[in-house]
Amino acid sequence: MAGHNKWSKIKRQKAREDKEKSQKWAKLAREITVAAREGHDDPEMNADLAAAIERAEAENMPGDTIERAVKRGNGELEGQNFERATYEGYAPHGVAVFVQATTDNNNRTVADLRHLFDIYGGNLGKDGSVSYLFERKGRFAVPTRRIEELMLFEIVVDAGAEDLRTETNEEGEEVYVITTPVERFDDVEDALSENGIDPDEAGLARIPTTTVSLEESDAQTVTNLVEALEDNDDVDDVYTTLS
Repeated sequence: MAGHNKWSKIKRQKAREDKEKSQKWAKLAREITVAAREGHDDPEMNADLAAAIERAEAENMPGDTIERAVKRGNGELEGQNFERATYEGYAPHGVAVFVQATTDNNNRTVADLRHLFDIYGGNLGKDGSVSYLFERKGRFAVPTRRIEELMLFEIVVDAGAEDLRTETNEEGEEVYVITTPVERFDDVEDALSENGIDPDEAGLARIPTTTVSLEESDAQTVTNLVEALEDNDDVDDVYTTLS
């Protein structure tokens, strides 16, 4: 019986992991489709598409799935009419929240997000209520163990980066975070590639222009809201001013 119970737990864990992977792939496929529809279907000429494909490849999405998503975007294949959408609001303790989503039903998404903001002690605001607190930038994360800071600094600054700093990622590993103007994202990405540097993260992001520091218990209430938002099927990215 004990062996059966252990096997049941393994199967349940695998089922959860498969479901999470499927949900993540579905989100990434929508991002690729919308990026291909709104811009060029060649990632070398479309930074948003290139970033979406990189994220999909990092999650081991099959190449044919990526290709179909691009073709749905450029019209070669039929598909649902997804649109990009952004939503703004505040988490508890005055922390601004900016949400990027891909949806085929804006009314449903607004209702779902408003419900999440409400139950986690925040409030969904109007367009423009917090967007001015964020700037759209290119962002790369490179583990510090892969290269010396001065060498990396010289490479990325020469390519057009505007900032390099050290942070700790979600896995507790120290990384160099490089930010760039959107128009220099490709230049910095090429410079990293030419020097054999493979970043753990690469894409366009909303960077807060100001941040809020909170005690750990208060910060957790913000994290709870962010995690709930990220679990929503329509949500692609969540950015906050929490430091």
